[in-house]
Amino acid sequence: MPVERIEKAILLIRKQKVMLDSHLAELYGVETRAMVQAVKRNQERFPEDFMFQLNKEEADFLRSQIVTLKTGRGQHRKYLPYVFTEQGVAMLSSVLRSQRAIQVNIEIMRAFIRLRQMLASHAELARKLDALEKKYDAQFKQVFEAIRQLMSPSQPKRRAIGFRRGN
Repeated sequence: MPVERIEKAILLIRKQKVMLDSHLAELYGVETRAMVQAVKRNQERFPEDFMFQLNKEEADFLRSQIVTLKTGRGQHRKYLPYVFTEQGVAMLSSVLRSQRAIQVNIEIMRAFIRLRQMLASHAELARKLDALEKKYDAQFKQVFEAIRQLMSPSQPKRRAIGFRRGN
C-alpha cells in the first residue's frame, strides 16, 4: 500500500490530523457502515480525542473540497462522517481484528510519523531562517546605512559670506 496514498487521506480538522471513516474503511477493505458499527460497539475505546463526528458545516466544507459522496439516488450518507485521530486509527485495528487491518494500521502509523517528521523539519527550517534573519538584519542595516551615506551628495565646503578678520 503506497504511503503517499495514505498521506493524502490525512486531513487537518479542528487543528488535528485525522482520517475520514470512509477513507479508512476503503483502506481496511470493509464497508464504512460496518466499521462505524464496530466502533460504536466498542465506544469506550474511542474517546473524543481518538474519534469525533463532524458537524454539518465541517461536512459541507469537506464535501466541497473532496468528493465524499457519489452522485445519484441512494448514494448519500444518512449520518455525518466520523474522523479518527492517530490514536483512534491505532485503536481501530484492535476493533476490526483482521490481518489486513493490522497491516494497514502499520502503514498508516508510518504515514503519521513521516508527516510529523516533515512538519518538525519545516518548523526547524523556519526557526533557522528566523535566526539568520535576525543575525543579518543588524549587519545589513549597517550596510544600508553606509550605502545611503554614499548615495547622499556630499556638500562642498562653502566659504562664509562676509568680511573676515585677519586676512
